[in-house]
Amino acid sequence: MNRREFITRAVVAGDLPFTKQLATMFAPQALAEESKPRFDSRISFETSDSKYRTLYARALGVLEGNITNVGGYSEPVLIEGSNYEGIWLECAPQEGLAYFPVRPDIARNNQLAFFAGQREDGQLPCWLRTSGSGFGQIQMVVPIAATAWELAEQSGDGELLDKAYAACARWDQWLRRYRDTRRTGLCEGFCTWDTGHDNSPRWAGIPNQCPDGDARKCPPVASLPRLCPDLSATVYGGRIALAAMARALGKSSEADRWLQDAETLRGKIISRLYHASDTAFYDLDPNDHWIRIRSDVISRVLGEHVPAPDLFDTIYHGQVHNPAAFWPLYPLPSIAIDDPAFVRPIVRNCWGGPSQALTALRAPRWMERYGKPADLAYLMLQWVSAILGERQFLQQMDPLNGRFTPDRGGYSPTALVFVDFTWRLRGVRAFQDSLEWNVRPPTEDVHSSYRLRITPTRTAEIRYRPRNAELFVNDKLLYRTSSTVRLVTNQQGKIASVSGIANERTDVLLESPSGARFKLSVNPNTSIAWVDQKAL
Repeated sequence: MNRREFITRAVVAGDLPFTKQLATMFAPQALAEESKPRFDSRISFETSDSKYRTLYARALGVLEGNITNVGGYSEPVLIEGSNYEGIWLECAPQEGLAYFPVRPDIARNNQLAFFAGQREDGQLPCWLRTSGSGFGQIQMVVPIAATAWELAEQSGDGELLDKAYAACARWDQWLRRYRDTRRTGLCEGFCTWDTGHDNSPRWAGIPNQCPDGDARKCPPVASLPRLCPDLSATVYGGRIALAAMARALGKSSEADRWLQDAETLRGKIISRLYHASDTAFYDLDPNDHWIRIRSDVISRVLGEHVPAPDLFDTIYHGQVHNPAAFWPLYPLPSIAIDDPAFVRPIVRNCWGGPSQALTALRAPRWMERYGKPADLAYLMLQWVSAILGERQFLQQMDPLNGRFTPDRGGYSPTALVFVDFTWRLRGVRAFQDSLEWNVRPPTEDVHSSYRLRITPTRTAEIRYRPRNAELFVNDKLLYRTSSTVRLVTNQQGKIASVSGIANERTDVLLESPSGARFKLSVNPNTSIAWVDQKAL
């Protein structure tokens, strides 16, 4: 192996002493050249906190080390890493999207690889590995239509939009044809791996994949096929994204049809698969018996924004934000901790109880949509704290104490959680034509900088020093503050709204370079429009 591969393996393995020893083996200048990234990242993070700085760099190293080629696609992709040498439909497209600020090319490839492997009948591969592709289950969670649309929208990628719309429309037709055998209009689960719920009591006694490795075939089991709320929600979310893509492509009538089909499906998910007395979504077997295990199926349905706000509030307070169920010290467990099916002792790759990095990575998709940024911040802080304690990137942890289950390490979703949450907690992020400034001044003696390149000629940056933050656009100071708060501005820095991201009411004080001071109070999970705020 070459020198760069040698060093990268040591970094990915988390062997810092060995890495330092390697550094003495080569000329410092040459080593610096070797370790420069081969890509043009849009984000730059610096901090005086050496522990955090080291782990952040290691996370980027893990991700860089997990870029490789898979069968059936010529361009490199970001694989799962750890024990998983490939990409899976349930997660790789979203992981690519999360990686977009660092590697836009890889974000794109993690979508296009599945479209390249699509069969003539419309079926997408459930996985792509170095050895080839698989079609033995559908393995859906976050809809690829949604991730591809968001990426195309962010990047202005017309080619990706065209390919995504065509491929995802054909995939939707395949699902209608082969995964609605009971003609309910809902999506059916045939096997454990359809939902990626390895070792989950939800699928106890059910084969992992379909007969003959063919996802069109349902195993001859009396309790199959099941009507699955999470699979149906994925189809729903895909149709919402297809409607948006159609609208962007000037196909208004097709957009209307996708929205109508989505709304019909949404109604069926609520009417048939929601158990009101349990405030939970469950599978329904062919005899209309509930599979009454409270699992992350619930958050997956929320992930596609199926429940209206009133129903969401009922589910959120009854289950998700309930410390006895899905909101223990380290959210979100894959099975409610008070459910009799919660698995003890915890084993590796188990969706029967542990809090999974994939679930954490998906949380912003729905917690932001339903207006829970302060609660999301708590979840993110707990995950970042647990990863800092572990100092490597493992798949799952005990929701009660934050201890990770030992495995090979180098797991891409956890590395992405660390990078993504670093920016969502204290950084500046771009979306559409706006900037989101998540300001969280340090209470300890730490200096740091979060710098985002919005366009080739425009930057946004938050610079921190103890108990203070400064916000810049193109290195021009906008505001100073010592408050924990979210500001949403346009790309020039004009404030549109202020949101509470702390766990308590916050008195926010902003000071402009001219000395003008603005003061207001904001509650957790509350947003206030900035309309002609008057200086003190």
